[in-house]
Amino acid sequence: MQVDFYQLSRDPVEQVLPAIAGRILGLGARLLVVAGEPDRLARISEGLWAGPPESFLAHGRAGEGGESNQPILLSESCDAANGARHVALADGVWRDEALGFERAFYFFDADTIDGARTNWRTLSKAEGVEPRFWRQEGRKWVQGP
Repeated sequence: MQVDFYQLSRDPVEQVLPAIAGRILGLGARLLVVAGEPDRLARISEGLWAGPPESFLAHGRAGEGGESNQPILLSESCDAANGARHVALADGVWRDEALGFERAFYFFDADTIDGARTNWRTLSKAEGVEPRFWRQEGRKWVQGP
């Protein structure tokens, strides 16, 4: 499985996640977005709605009903009630349940960088896990070493 580490240095997750979510949906796949704070999930929801009409990213929140129909499901846990095989950990907190998905997107910032470093070391030694690191350079994402 692949784990993509995204170091947020310029833009917050709610501005970065819509592009990744759009690519996942474009592949015909579903996405679970996990964050432990309801206010962060609310900001992410706003970010998913904020794009132009042609980039509409349909989504819902766990606990509101109809979870199995949502192409993007926002949740406080790694329970993919929408059948997602891709998970975005949007609060800088690694959850080992993410290893049960095909691909994980792990977003972290300056406040959560120490945990990300520890998780990188652990996951880079784990069998069957391919970690990749991405950092922002201006408006572009560049894959790091």
